[in-house]
This record gives sequence, structure tokens and C-alpha cells, in this order.
Amino acid sequence: MSVEPTPTTDTHAQAAGPEAPTDAQTAAPAAAEAAPVAAAPPTAAELAQAMRAIDGGTGTIVTRRRPAPPVADPDPDDADSNDAAPDGAQPDAAAADDGAEPAPAAAAPPTSEQPAADAGAATADARPVPTPRPAPASAPGGPSSAEPSADALRATAEVLAAGGAPAELVAATVATLGEGAPALLREDPWAVLGVPGVRPEHADGFARGLLGAACGPDDPRRAQALAVWLLSRAALRGHTAVELGDISTGLEKQGVTDPTGAIALMLGEGGDGSVMGFQEELQEPGAHRAASEDDDDAEPQVRVLLALDRLALAEDSLADGLVRLISTFEGDPAPAPAPDASEADTESESDTEAASEAASDDGAPVLDWAAAADAAPSPSAAALIRAVAGAGLVLHTGGEAARAEPVALVRAARGLGLRAWVAAATADGRRRLADQHAVTLAGLLAGAEGPGRSSDGTLALDLLVVCDSPALDVDAAATLVESVADGARLVLSGDPAELWSAGPGRVFADVLAAKACPVVASRTPDFGPIGELASGVGVGELLPVEAPDKEVVIVTAKDGPEAVHRALQLVGDSIPRALGIPAEQVRVLTPGHGGPAGTRALNAALKQRFNPGPGTFGGFDAGDAVVHSPVPGTARPGTVRAGGPQGLLLDCEGEEVRVPREQVGTVRHGWALTAHQAVGRRWPGVVVLLAPDAASELTRQWVYTAFSRAERHLSVVHAVGPALVQAVAAVPAQGRTTRLRGALVEQTADLRD
Repeated sequence: MSVEPTPTTDTHAQAAGPEAPTDAQTAAPAAAEAAPVAAAPPTAAELAQAMRAIDGGTGTIVTRRRPAPPVADPDPDDADSNDAAPDGAQPDAAAADDGAEPAPAAAAPPTSEQPAADAGAATADARPVPTPRPAPASAPGGPSSAEPSADALRATAEVLAAGGAPAELVAATVATLGEGAPALLREDPWAVLGVPGVRPEHADGFARGLLGAACGPDDPRRAQALAVWLLSRAALRGHTAVELGDISTGLEKQGVTDPTGAIALMLGEGGDGSVMGFQEELQEPGAHRAASEDDDDAEPQVRVLLALDRLALAEDSLADGLVRLISTFEGDPAPAPAPDASEADTESESDTEAASEAASDDGAPVLDWAAAADAAPSPSAAALIRAVAGAGLVLHTGGEAARAEPVALVRAARGLGLRAWVAAATADGRRRLADQHAVTLAGLLAGAEGPGRSSDGTLALDLLVVCDSPALDVDAAATLVESVADGARLVLSGDPAELWSAGPGRVFADVLAAKACPVVASRTPDFGPIGELASGVGVGELLPVEAPDKEVVIVTAKDGPEAVHRALQLVGDSIPRALGIPAEQVRVLTPGHGGPAGTRALNAALKQRFNPGPGTFGGFDAGDAVVHSPVPGTARPGTVRAGGPQGLLLDCEGEEVRVPREQVGTVRHGWALTAHQAVGRRWPGVVVLLAPDAASELTRQWVYTAFSRAERHLSVVHAVGPALVQAVAAVPAQGRTTRLRGALVEQTADLRD
């Protein structure tokens, strides 16, 4: 058995992946492992078989009704929502990455079938009975610092060797499966499929080595592991759930002869609970009225979704938490009405002051939100203040210039005596807020920044504004919402045109589409040529802009090599010489990691240009620009300060970060990044490089995010021809299957009822 070398993969499959996923991976639907296959919808018999196994009380599937979308909705988030299955699976960006090492030969699987297709899926929103999650004591952290015991490593090595697995897999296996890995692998050899870099054919070979003739394609343990693997692959591409038919097709391609029966078994008593099932009832517009008046016995249309338990529970916890903030908000005492003109003459000035400072009957201070809104610096800031005055959950949308509005809100709330804070996704985002009560979200949740926590574990604040909210995945959002106390106010603010989170989910878009709370759309435009260009892209138009000071430069190249050459020339010479922007303040953005125009090749060339050296410290030298990804979906730009046998010392946005030797693989050179790695940050100069092989990966979201990373200058070097204009005009975003929108629609409807 041989496995894929994890340091070269470009997906989130690594426990502590060195790179954020390529933007094609995180935006695209779950991709096929071999040829793209359109999964057939499950038949009525298949659905009935799966549901009968659950309805007897032995499983976790639950029926929910998903409200129909409106017939026409101008909301772009609704138009972009994942209401229908994608037409076909997209190619796997990692497989197409010609910068990666070729996959090694695999041990013979117990079936001749080719690797399964990753499950592409359609949106479905249904909720099981939620399982409460404990309030977090800190932000989501990086890799565990606990060293595995020597006994666990030795015993795991013995089991892996017995199954023909390479010794190099020992550390990753213990890190993934824990100290009990040896016993777990002997009980269930296919558990090795959860280890980063291991594919189904590798796991089959390992199982054959341990089980011999007892190894078969229809082993329930195998089907369970394959289902988890398919769902995990879908999660890498942003899905939190997958349709039953897609998982069934994937299992069938892996040689499982009765995939529907296998799914029913894993959802019932034969499963380990790692896969959860959800049944939703679909309604077309007007169907509820027709059914209730004309045909009470009509059989409802349903679909069944499968989800990893961790994502299902996180998404349910998030929905419950958002609804909790809506339902527990009771508002503030209002100030006394102003006296009539006829009464004003009879009141003394001291009486008027006393009335304005009076407390409510229960002793709570009176908060004059109206006066705060009147004093706001802009109409959009005033609208935001008014919305927050009357709601526990508010959404705020806008571009870079609109970030001043959450700051104005926090300052107004503090002027009213509230404990108010504003959080950004990154240290650079915090810098751009320019407020003393601005923090990073990670620092806030970890207790390193902000007000700390109350005795009940919630954040000690009355109002929290979270900027860069589109970057929140379901896990991060659930952790955040659980940390906000009942009755407190939460504002989620962000630019809906930006890329969705690198992790699973589309939280900000789903909450917008659910229309569960007030939404304030900023009318503050992003000024200047870069802002004008990005604003046009956001509405699907790529128009020329006036740039008298060369704020925007578009360079057309005839092919990939010329595009790379021109991009390197811009970074190393043209931009510093003509515009006075130092090369170290310029970043190159490109869609993927592999290939001659990917981040790896570009970083190798840029290192030779700006900081040549032998790579003394694990391939790095002091002064190298790097990006640190301690966990998948997290990318922190930094600079190497020093290194040695113990690891690397980095300066990440002013913070000293020590990377142990065994985690040096989480650091990559960072002169060139993907747009996902750049989310939440801006640089004085940005060069966007689009080689011909990037044409199929472009979306309006990607182009908007990449273009809007520039503060003073943007150069676009492209060899994709009309594909750039077509992507901006016609490819708004790739769909993701999530359940949050439907859960919020259902629960908030219950509140209204």
C-alpha cells in the first residue's frame, strides 16, 4: 500500500494543510474522482427503503418541510442560492493540478470499480433535533501540541505494517485516530480512510492485508467509511450536506452492490452515528394552498440528505443560536416623549434635563437610539443604528468604504453606555477599522482581545459587530453565536459579492437569503478607479475605468508563459519604479497552487528574485514572505525571522508565531497567493495573474475578491481572452448544498406564528 504524499496536496484533506484550497476547489461543487458523473435521483423505492429503516426509531433521519422560494426574487443571494442540483460535477482541481506529484500505484481494491465520484448535490434544508454544543472556551485552535505516546506509535506501526501500509503513515494515523488507533484499525481497517492522503483503493488494500479472504466490497464497515469519505470530500468544496442519490452513486462506483441498503444500515442501528440523514418535504410556490384545498391525500415530494455528524450539529447549533438571539431580544427602554409646545413653557430647564436622564420603571437606563442615529456620520450609518436599536440580529452589507458604518455604530452604542465591540477576520481587517474597540475574531473568542467572558461563559458585551462575515464557515459561526449571550445584539457585516468561506457552508449568504432579520444595505460606494472597477464586477459588468494615476492597469498576454513573465516584471520592476510601491507590499493572486502559473511556481520565481538563498530552515530563509495555515481554511501572511532544529520563528502581522519542526509543512512561501488566502486582507499593490488554464475556474465572486484586494494599484495580467468577461457576466458563484437557510426560514416562521 502506498499513499499520496500529503505535503503536495491542495485540499483540506490534511489535518493541518500547508495551503488553503485552490479557489476552484472551494468554489466548485463536489467533483468526480474519475470522470464527471451526474448522479441519478433516488427512486421512490430507494427513498422508501431508506426511510423505513429510520422511521422505526433506529436512526437519525427527520422529516422537515422546506418552504418554497418566491416565484421572483430580485435578491442576488436568492438567485445564487443552491436550490437545484448542479448540472454536472466539476473536475477535481487537485487532480488537474499538474504541479502536484503523480499519485502512486495503489493496492488492488476488492472490486474492479473505479474510484467513486465525489458527491455533488443540491441544496436541501432540514433540521434534526439539535444536540447542544458546549460553549467554547477559546477560538478554534490549530494542531494539537500533545505528543503521541511511544507505545501508541509503536503499536500503530505494527498494525499498519501488517496491512502493508508504509511506515510514513504512522504519525498521521495516530494524529487522526488518536491513541486508540491500533485497536480501531484492527476492528475496522477502513478507518484508515480518514487519514489525510489515504484514498479508497489504499484503504481497500490495507483491509485486504489485515482481513484476507474476509475482505469484501459489501462489508458494512467499508460502506460507512466510503460514505464518510465522500461527505468529507464534498465538505472540502463547501457543502454541508449531500443528496442521498449522489452518495448512492458514489458507493456504487466503488463496488458496493446495494448502496441504498448500505446507507439504510449506516443510518440505523448498524451505523456509528458519523453520518446523519435528513428528509425534507418540498413544495412548489402555491403548492400548500392547492394541497390543503383540493387534495389532502397528495403524496408530498421529498428528498433525503446525508451529512457528517459534526457539520450537521454545527449547522443546527448555528440556526438555533441565531433564532435564540432573535427571540430573546427584548429591546431597550425608550426615552420619554418630548413635551408639547404648550407644556414646554411651564417646565423648567432642570425638569427637562431630569426627564431626559430618567431611568425606566425597572431601573434600566433609557437609551436614546434616535438621537444617536441623528448624529451618525452618514445616512447608511444612521440606518444601521436604527436597525440595531430594535433587533437582536441584524445584517449589514457593503464594500470597503462601508466598514466605517459598523465603527460608527459601535461608537454610538458606547456613547449610550453599552459594551460594544467590532471584530474583523484578520489583523489587517482590524487595522482598517481604525477603532480602539476593534479586535480580531480569533483573539476575541480566545480571550486574548476584547472584553473577556462573563461567568456563564458568554462574551462580556451587549453588542458585537462582526465584519468580514462571508468568511465564516459553519463551525466558526456556530462557535461565535454560542458565545453571544441571550438578549445581546449581534450584527453580521460583510460584502456579499466576496468569496464564501474556505470551510463548509455559506453562512452569510444563507442568513441573507432566509430574510430572518433586518438587513441594512449600505449606500456608501467604494471610491476611486479600483472601487469603481470592483463595483462593476459585483453587478456582472467588466467596464473600463478612468485611471489617471495608473491605479488600474489591464495587461493582455498571448499565452501563459508571457503572462507569468509580465506579472513577475510588474512586481519586481514596474510597480516599484513607476508608482513607488515597494515590492514587499505587492502580492500576486492566482486561482490555484499548481501549474506554471500557480502559487508554487510563482513563489519559487519570486523567492529567487527577492530573497535568494539555500532554504536553510526546511526550505525557508530569513526574510522569506510566507503564509501560515495552521488549520485548513486559515491563512496568515508573515515573514520568516529565524529558524533552527526546533522549527521556524515567524512574524505574522506583528505577532510572533513559533512553528514546531513537525508542523513546518503548514508554512508556504507567500509572495503569491490564491484569492481565498487573501480574503480579509488588502495590500497597496496587487497583481492578478490569469493564465489560460484558469479560464474554467473563474467566477464573478473570484474576480471581485481578487480585484478588491488592492488599495492603491491593481494590475490584471490575463491570457484567458473573453473568458474573463464571460465569468464576470454569467458565472456569479458555484453552488453549495447547505441546510441553514431552510432551517432559519422554518424556525423564524414558527416565531411569527
